Amino acid sequence: MVGGEFLASGLLTIQDTTMYLPSTRRRFLSNFTLGAAGLWVPGAFAEALTLTPKQTEGPFYPVDLPLDTDNDLIRLNDGLTPALGEVTHLSGRVTDAKGEPIRNALVEIWQVDHHGVYLHKGSSGAGKRDGNFQGFGRFMTGSTGEYYFRTIKPVRYPGRTPHIHLAVKMKGREKWTTQCYIKGETQNDTDGVLRGIKDETQRASVIVDFAPLPGVATGELAARFDIVMGFTPAA
Repeated sequence: MVGGEFLASGLLTIQDTTMYLPSTRRRFLSNFTLGAAGLWVPGAFAEALTLTPKQTEGPFYPVDLPLDTDNDLIRLNDGLTPALGEVTHLSGRVTDAKGEPIRNALVEIWQVDHHGVYLHKGSSGAGKRDGNFQGFGRFMTGSTGEYYFRTIKPVRYPGRTPHIHLAVKMKGREKWTTQCYIKGETQNDTDGVLRGIKDETQRASVIVDFAPLPGVATGELAARFDIVMGFTPAA
């Protein structure tokens, strides 16, 4: 099982990732740490959290999944050339409305590459797709409901503001999908899918900071997107 554990220092360490990290060059993900903004304390949620709105899956969920479907979208298998784009560490927790973690949920993400092309034959500009970008990834939540991906900051697709698609799959439930967006992106104000979320609080909940990762000189970013589901996890 893939999961994460919170340390007393307030840092999150992703552990036991070998199931989704078949090659040695990805072991670094096992030791990746995020700042205290990700800290979770039992009983910290006195009130119900804002439910994450469900959004359209869109037409570009991969028809043919790549051979590599782990949580590192920057490199394919044992390839030496990384994908183009701003490296982003995307993490969050999947919980119910009371903040209780949802374990063993399969989180999937898919998005455009640096050129604005999906891993899909029907995507605009498919001929210029970055062959080093995985385009799709999976991660199984652990005891805290945490997930983690290394990907790139999304760019615009014709007619859409930059976004990342996310799906949550659980045994006995239908696949549930949403999207997350970049805080401060000017096209957010005119994006039809995002503006289709009528509740302002819910709309704000899917717009997150893509902020520079502290102490990293290579310009990598970190984004935190918590997913709050509208049901209580089974005991």
